[in-house]
Order: sequence, then structure tokens, then C-alpha cells
Amino acid sequence: MLNFAMQTAREAGQILLEKFGKIKHITKKGDINLVTEADLASESLIIERIKSYYPKHSILAEESGMAVVDGNSTWKWIIDPLDGTTNFAHCYPCFCVTLALEHEGNIVVAVTYDPTRNELFAAEKGNGATLNNKKIRVSETEKLSESLLVTGFPYDFKRKEDFARHLTTFLLNARGVRRDGSAAIDMAYIACGRFDGFWEEGLNPWDMAAGGLLIEEAGGQITDYKGEPFSIYQPPMCASNGLIHGEMLQVLA
Repeated sequence: MLNFAMQTAREAGQILLEKFGKIKHITKKGDINLVTEADLASESLIIERIKSYYPKHSILAEESGMAVVDGNSTWKWIIDPLDGTTNFAHCYPCFCVTLALEHEGNIVVAVTYDPTRNELFAAEKGNGATLNNKKIRVSETEKLSESLLVTGFPYDFKRKEDFARHLTTFLLNARGVRRDGSAAIDMAYIACGRFDGFWEEGLNPWDMAAGGLLIEEAGGQITDYKGEPFSIYQPPMCASNGLIHGEMLQVLA
């Protein structure tokens, strides 16, 4: 199933590359939440491949919602065909395809593919995480003051009372904070050690499903803001290399 996910992500990523810089139709799902023809084309390919190879599996996709093929299935594919749509629409090359497979409530396969850099992050539960088939690990940074963090802005951040406080505190206490506009890439970068910590609220299951397994299999830690077990269905989430997790939770408390 991992190989299937990897190949499917690569094929969907190729669609995104072919359409990058050529988008003519952009639809608004909200004030700043966009969907393009590339989202739809990528998602269509992924769903058709899943239906062909695993016809009894359920599917949860960002644009299509829940497509229950078999109501008794214990397997569910969770798909974001284009994470970073706003970036994509503005020709900013930071976006990806991300998909995960959930079995009986646990994510067991995860893939995030960045076609602009040809970087394929993959993980299978219990077998570690890889970047282009090479094993990856989280960073060894031990202090928040020496950390490079990343976050995302929820669509309704103006109504999030603690958002500005969290951001300001991290800016003042970390080495740096980045905001790239793709939660799936942010989490993959935690897994391979490029970032040391990540926090965000308002994410959806398809934003976090693959990244969560990547981080765990790379030796990192992921919880909610209170340090409780992480669930893709109950944001917010805090992810780190594990060594700075306690300091991050103190800020988010």
C-alpha cells in the first residue's frame, strides 16, 4: 500500500506541475480559502486510482468530502490533492500532494510529495520515515531559543484570541519563525529536521494525517496544546523534535 501511495502521489504531483503558472479558474470557498482546477484534477486522479486498486476502501478528500465506498470498511484514505492552494494560485512554489491511509482509527501509511523539489516523504507505521527512500530523523536541537519554528495562520485567525500572543511569544523566544502556507510540508520538514517545532490550529484531517505519522516515525512528538494525545480530528496540534516540546507547550498553555 505504501508503494501505491507513493506512485499515486507522484502522478498527482505531475498534474500540479503541468498546471503550475497556467491556472485560469479560481473558486473561493471562503473569504481567503481557494480551490483551483488543479486541486480538482489531482483529486480526481487519486480517487480513481484508489477505486481501481482498493474498491472497498473509504475515502475522505478535501474537495469531495467523504466518499464511503464500503460502509463496513476499516480502511480509509485521507487526501489533500493540493496543500498550499493559495501559494499555487499565486505561483509561489510551496505546495504538495499529501495522502494517508487510516486503518481502524490509526494512520498506517503516509506520503507527502513536493513536485517542485521532487521530494517524496513517506512513512509506514513501525518502519520509520524516509525522504526519497533515505531514512530521516527529527533534529537534535534541545532549546527553544536555538530552534527554527514554523506555523500557519488559520483562516479565521482574526477571531483567535490567543493566536497573536502565541506568535509573538515564539518570535521573541525562538531563533526564528517561518510561515510557508502548507501545513503538510511544514510537518514533513519537522520529520526531516529542517524545522524543530510546529504549531497550528484550525487544520483539517487531510492537512495533518500524513504529517503526523511522518513525525512520529522520524522520532518526533505530536500532541494537542495541552500535551494530550494528538488526533487529526481534534485540532489544534503541536509538533516538535520532542526535545523542545515542553517549552513549546508552556507558551501554548
